[in-house]
Amino acid sequence: MSSHLRFSLNCPLPELDFDTITLGHGSGGLLTNRLLDSGVFRIFDNEQLQQRHDGVLLPTAGKVAFTTDSFVVSPLFFPGGNIGDLAVHGTVNDLARCGTRPQYLSLAFILEEGLPLADFWEILLTIDNAAEKAGVQVVTGDTKVVDRGKGDGIFINTTGIGEVLRGADIDHRRIEDGDAIIVSHSIAHHGMDIMLKREGLEFDAEIESDSRAVHRAVEALIGKLGNDVKLLPQPVEGWQRC
Repeated sequence: MSSHLRFSLNCPLPELDFDTITLGHGSGGLLTNRLLDSGVFRIFDNEQLQQRHDGVLLPTAGKVAFTTDSFVVSPLFFPGGNIGDLAVHGTVNDLARCGTRPQYLSLAFILEEGLPLADFWEILLTIDNAAEKAGVQVVTGDTKVVDRGKGDGIFINTTGIGEVLRGADIDHRRIEDGDAIIVSHSIAHHGMDIMLKREGLEFDAEIESDSRAVHRAVEALIGKLGNDVKLLPQPVEGWQRC
């Protein structure tokens, strides 16, 4: 059974008197609160988020890493996932590439007027599932709505915070001639998946997005090799300064 069906069957859509996103859902008023109460606060239920402040107070101990990212993808749903788990995996992996243990995420939505509520609901459930598997919490966020035709369904912005691992020293300036390069996986699965779906192309072989969180593998690698791990780039993005 596909993840699409599993989420839909286990977590039915709440009974509301609207089935698409309207401009009023981004006003900050009654409709916004109804959308958040029935969706975001219901799904991402934790002590920090339920404080419902404009920000969140988090305990910190030692050095932390901080990253931000934005996610726009067409189509929103593709074989192997959707924009929701892509946002979680992308942010968690950005933190992992800085040599951290990811802990907290913020989640900001820009929704397009007319987005089916069922699609938004499934994206929320996918985010929750991906965050739970990664061991991170969504602790703050924001929701805005733009006019029909100006948002491509949904855009997602995230911020991630993680605790720097003991022994980690990720810095591109430490790279030297003779350093070994480890390729952890074959490349281009996700990009090819999106291209095939977007352009309506078909291959004999099945191709699915390989989007997933890799922070536990990174933590194990740093635990074994320590500061011998100098850089953790993604092939499609190159290195990022941490």
